[in-house]
Amino acid sequence: MKKLVAYITSGYPEKSFSIDLALALGENGVDALELGVAFSDPVADGPLIERANHKALQLGFKFEHLLEITREVAPMVDTLWMGYFNSFYQQQMHKLLPLSNELQLSGMIIPDLPHEEALPYKALFEKNNISNISFVAPTDSDQRIKELVSDAQKFIYMVAYTGITGSGTAEDLQPFLSNIKKYTQTPVYVGFGVNEKTAKDKVKGADGVIVGSAFVDLLLQDKLSYSDKILKCSDLAKVIKDKINS
Repeated sequence: MKKLVAYITSGYPEKSFSIDLALALGENGVDALELGVAFSDPVADGPLIERANHKALQLGFKFEHLLEITREVAPMVDTLWMGYFNSFYQQQMHKLLPLSNELQLSGMIIPDLPHEEALPYKALFEKNNISNISFVAPTDSDQRIKELVSDAQKFIYMVAYTGITGSGTAEDLQPFLSNIKKYTQTPVYVGFGVNEKTAKDKVKGADGVIVGSAFVDLLLQDKLSYSDKILKCSDLAKVIKDKINS
């Protein structure tokens, strides 16, 4: 069974909605949830997620809201945080990682923390049973891929193309996937540009997909009520989960 990881922007449009949505997604095919941490300059994200980040900050999102959402969600749904390193660094990593473990968080996805710069925190992540998710991109050399995945935990985030999230740009991922799998038994999930139209093709040879912009697009539709947003996101999750396993 191939896995579906869903990204949502924490606290948008409000904390209680994020909790309700997260739990609904977990009941409708989502195997793991990325709680996005709103940041003023989300450089790896496309326009939809960037817009949701800015809206969440305008509405008063604070890091403590992420903790409160996680406390309610993580015991029920496999939960990771996706955010930029400054957000976590400001909380002091030696305090944040033990707290993350208490909240039952399973991992962190930090796109602007390169492998080398993450090494000083490796022991702290391991001590607290938090996976620091590894990224691999098509521009990485063979030797670089081997280095990046040598101790990868939980899953490897395979960037489906060189760019930002939210585009459906097509690329032949099979040679890249085969190259990654030469060096690791850790599951490889494909992210960037994955939606209900592209998921079936992008998951070929991979172990799962990561979907963000397709969910956030629904969250940004102001004409929809909260219950409608949750229903549409749940339906989308079911469709994508079915497509990647058909």
